[in-house]
Amino acid sequence: MTDIKKQLGKKVKELRLRAGYSQEELASRAGLHRTYMSDIERGKRNVSIENIKKIADALNVDPSELLKFHQ
Repeated sequence: MTDIKKQLGKKVKELRLRAGYSQEELASRAGLHRTYMSDIERGKRNVSIENIKKIADALNVDPSELLKFHQ
C-alpha cells in the first residue's frame, strides 16, 4: 500500500499543475510557506485538516478532491 502522505502530495501537485500555479504561488494563495508546500508534495508532511482546506480553497476545489487517489 502506498503511503497516504505521498498520495496526497501527488494529488496536490497534479491539481496545482492543472491550475497552472507554481509551488510558491499555491503556497501564497493558501497562506502557507513554500517549503511546507514542497514537503507536502514530496510526501514528507502529515497535513492537518485545516491545511487541506486552505490548499483546496486555493485550488478552487472541494477538500474531498484532495483525497481522491488513483490506485
